[in-house]
Amino acid sequence: MIDAHAHLDDTRFGSDIDAVIARAVAAGVTRVISCGGDLASSELNVGLAHRSANVLATVGIHPHRARDWSADAEKILAALARHPRVIAIGEIGMDLSGRSAPRDAQETAFLAQLALARRLDLPVVVHVRDAGAETRALVDRTGPTRGMIHCYSEGPAEVSTWLERGLFISFAGIATYPGNGRLREAARLVPRDRLLVETDAPYLQPQSRRGERRNEPAYVIDTLAVIAQARGEDPGALGEQIAANAAALFGPRWPAGTA
Repeated sequence: MIDAHAHLDDTRFGSDIDAVIARAVAAGVTRVISCGGDLASSELNVGLAHRSANVLATVGIHPHRARDWSADAEKILAALARHPRVIAIGEIGMDLSGRSAPRDAQETAFLAQLALARRLDLPVVVHVRDAGAETRALVDRTGPTRGMIHCYSEGPAEVSTWLERGLFISFAGIATYPGNGRLREAARLVPRDRLLVETDAPYLQPQSRRGERRNEPAYVIDTLAVIAQARGEDPGALGEQIAANAAALFGPRWPAGTA
């Protein structure tokens, strides 16, 4: 099993990151994709991936910090992306919830990073919050895009709009909350070979872990169990399929084997 999206650079993991990774491996989570949100976190994640055989990194500038985008930032990200343990550009995207950077700054940063990913032949990890139609329009302006929609938060009706653009769809702990049946219905609609599951750790604990001080990659097993139940599938078999999906999406930089 893999955790398709986490933030192991977060300060909540600072004192015991090795133990966190060990607990994930003990739970059967042999790969954790740790995602950048700005230049500093991207560099930290590359360092974590370099040190740990179980961690892979992405580099990018999150829509919350889209004001930081510049030609210099692009050069730094491109240099970081050359590391063999960097498998994608992300977390990038659009967030119109009112908590993020101005829309024009977000669009500029998102389009530029989509273009960067195409130049480097890397997939993207896309953040979408209250901006589904806007994000799809920007993806369409860029052309064919390889990547994943992280922490899917739209409904069943929008699943096909991402699938027809060739993107994978990843579900986080919010899909386990009792009031989020529409996300479980959405998860039922994703083909087996386009499905991913994540923690977004240290955020978004699954229902079984609500109240704990942080989410951890090991807890992706809890979300997998709920998604598998919603789909009527065996969790072990679905976990193996999800690991194969990640290998297919992230391509030649995805390590062979399970350790």
